[in-house]
This record gives sequence, C-alpha cells and structure tokens, in this order.
Amino acid sequence: MKIPILSVVSFLLLCTNLHSQGLSNQFLLGYADTFDIYTSSAKARIDFNSGSPVVTSENRKMRFYETQGNISDAQGNLLMSSNGVWIANANGDTMMNGSGLSPGQFTDDYADGLPIVNGCLIIPFPGSAQQYVLFHMTANYSYGLRASELYYSIIDMTLDGGLGGVILKNQVAFQDTMSWGVGACRHANGRDWWIVALKDSSDIAYKILFTPDGIHSVAQQHLGNSFYKVASQLAFSPDGNKFAYSAGTGPPFYIESRLFDFDRCSGQFSNYIYIPLNDSHPAWSAAFSPDSKHLYVATTYHVFQINTDTTDVAASLDSVATNDGYYSPAPPFLDSFYLLYLAPDGKIYITSGNSVVDLHVIDSPDYPGIACDVLQHSFHLPCYHSASVPNHPNYFLGPVAGSSCDSLFTSASEKEFISLQFNAYPVPASGLVDINYSLEQNKTGMLRIFNVSGEQVYSQMLPQWSTHQRISIAGLPDGIYEAVLYSGYIKMNARIIISD
Repeated sequence: MKIPILSVVSFLLLCTNLHSQGLSNQFLLGYADTFDIYTSSAKARIDFNSGSPVVTSENRKMRFYETQGNISDAQGNLLMSSNGVWIANANGDTMMNGSGLSPGQFTDDYADGLPIVNGCLIIPFPGSAQQYVLFHMTANYSYGLRASELYYSIIDMTLDGGLGGVILKNQVAFQDTMSWGVGACRHANGRDWWIVALKDSSDIAYKILFTPDGIHSVAQQHLGNSFYKVASQLAFSPDGNKFAYSAGTGPPFYIESRLFDFDRCSGQFSNYIYIPLNDSHPAWSAAFSPDSKHLYVATTYHVFQINTDTTDVAASLDSVATNDGYYSPAPPFLDSFYLLYLAPDGKIYITSGNSVVDLHVIDSPDYPGIACDVLQHSFHLPCYHSASVPNHPNYFLGPVAGSSCDSLFTSASEKEFISLQFNAYPVPASGLVDINYSLEQNKTGMLRIFNVSGEQVYSQMLPQWSTHQRISIAGLPDGIYEAVLYSGYIKMNARIIISD
C-alpha cells in the first residue's frame, strides 16, 4: 500500500507532534486465564503522563497474556491496544475491522490473548499523521509452536469518528519458521522503521525496512552462532545503537544473552558478543537502561546486569538481585522475575511469570551493580497481573545528524526544527507546569527557570528517556518567567506565566 510522502512543512509538523510526548505512556494490566476467578475480572493501567506512574482500576474487555501492543496520541491518551487476537479502540471496544488477527488454531485456542512474548507492536506509519501499523505473529502447531508468518495490519484513525478502523489486515510481511517476538527501531533518517524478527534454531535475523511506501525491503543477516528454539523480548537500546536478546535450551536450562551493535542507517548488526548467564532457570527477557549503557536480563530467580560499555562485556555480568521467595497470598504463587519494561519514568518494571498483585522495579537502572536498586514486589496493583509488558520501541529517536541517511531535509534549520522542541503549559500556570521537549539523539538536558531580573529560581535535569515533565512551581510569586533548556551547545527558550 502506498502512502504519499508529505511536503517538508507537513512532515515537520508531523514530527513535532510525534516528539511532543506520550506515545508510550500507557501500561495495561489484567490477566487472561482461568485464574481470572480470583480477579473478579478486575483490570487496571499504569499512566505515565504526569512523569510518575499513576495506577487506576478500569472496566476493560481486553485481557493479556504475554502479548501486548499499545500506542497513545501525543498527549498520552490511549488510541488502541492489541493482545494479538484483536484490536481495541480508545473506548475498549473492538476497533472497526479489528477482529480476526493472525488466523489459526493457536490464536483460536488463546482467544483471550496470545502467550507470545513481544508478539505484537504498533508504530506510526512513516509520513502519515493518522495511520499506524501493527506487526503481529501467532504460533503454528504444524511447526512445533514456532511462528510461521510475520503479519502486519494498517489502522486509519480518521475512521469511525476518530476511533479508527483497520484498512488492511493480516498481510504477510514474510514467511519462515520464527522464534517468538518482534522488535523495532527507528531508521537513522528519523522517519522510517526497522522491524526485526529471528529465524528459529538459526543465526538469521530478518530485517524489514518500512517506509512511506510500506515494506521497502526484507533482508536477512547471519548474526553468528545459531540459537536453539527460544529467543524473545528483542531489545534495542534507547539510543538505537545496540540490540540484545536472550536465548536458550531446556529443561535443563542453558541460558545466554547476545549483544550486538546496530547501525540505524544500514540496518546492519555487528560486533556480536556472547554472554553465558550460568543460571539453571529460564530467561526470556532483555531491557536496556535509559542511558543505553547497561543491559538487564531476568531469570526466574535472578536479575543480571551487563555493562555494554567496557572492554570485556561478558566478564561484567553481575547478579544484582536474587528472588526473596515472596508468595502472593491468594492464590499462593511465587512472585518470580519474568519480563522487563523500560518505562517513561526511567525505571525498569519487572513482571512475574505468575498471576500476582505486584511488580518489581529497578529503581535506578543507570547505576552500576546493586546501586541500580532492585525493589522486589514494591509496586502494588489493584488487580492480578501476569507476564505482560507493552512492546514499546523508542518512538522519539530523531535523525542521526551528519550520517549518510540524514537526507530528508534540505537545511540545517529544518533538521534542528524536527529534532529540538520545547514548550511549557498551561498559560497561565498555577502550582504545576508541564513541559514538553525532545532532544536530538535523546541526549539529556538541563532546565533552568529565571525571573524577570535574570535570577535563577529553579533548575532540574531532564532525562533522555522522557519527553514530558511536570514540575512544581508552588512558592514562586506571580509573574513572567523565562524557562531555558540546555543540551550540549543547544539552548531553547519558553515563557512561563504564573498567576493564581
């Protein structure tokens, strides 16, 4: 399907919208299983729109096993979600033409949600402000529960009064025997996408380049050293320069992690590093720290940290947490470690492989060793939840300035406009003020606020993993203030008016 490429002006406006904040700000909770008897069908979500997690209960039809794809609008309002079986709209109802995903007996057998880690993901359609692409897979009994197709479906949000509708469904991107899981990273031009899946029992990675014309190419690359059968939660680092996954055999389990450099321009993987975990328990997880330096992997009983920015990466493997054996009281299930999710607040949330009412949290994942602070069963939920985490790629990666792929814009000012955004609201503000920002290559920033006399009255570091912060201005007198964002050699200004 062809989508016309927008004019430079339209594209700049589109990217301003995409960089403004909350596409990845929702984490949906609620278990799909016979144990639902314990939950009374209760469901919940974690909302990160305020910069900190806010948990609410909700009455929602969709339940989840491992598979969870969702995406929000620029203001953080949920647009759609999928459990691999169907697509829900913003109201939680079946989206127009959104049923019947990934047809097959396995999907029919798991009609409440697929048990496939990172089994689907949603990306904005390149060059379109109103269309999205859902990539999804299911298992095939005829191929030993491997996936046999990677599908994609296209959603148009102008349909059904703005609730969206599926205009192209269950299109086959390619066919082969695949391990479970799909990952994505934005291309170095800041517009297109790389979609990645792994061939089962092989060293082959499939790489789809998705552009405004749809699938531009499907390429294979031999990564080196075959893995057997299981590789899931494919993880790109926030800066897009690294890629990792865990793989293994069992039982008895032999688990390893694999780390690569990734070129966002060419889509090539390189510098393969093999990291044995020396743990007899399964691991299906991988997530990077916000600064892209540390890789985390969780087995049932341990959380490991790997320093990817050292001369001997494999030797840096460090066990930063051992499960404390806590059991959820009713039903009595071990609150184990399972899947990892780098959230918009810069923390990594860890689900259990069992149905429990808590999440574990890596509170400071940029810090080395036990200073990363793994807080076990510390984040309490109003419902039972198992396994599922959102499959959110980094939607906010901009173009790699100066690279051979940095070719979408004709002038330096256009590149700066798309990459660097900063505004503050509401106007006037009282008590709290929200700021939206996006920085080239997700670099950190510093916010400083000055009064009319030029005196600094507030300062705060701005993390590279978020594009939105809510700050307290309580105590500052009414008046006009200048907010200045610094990042490297770049300085941007926004006006704040305080009035009670």
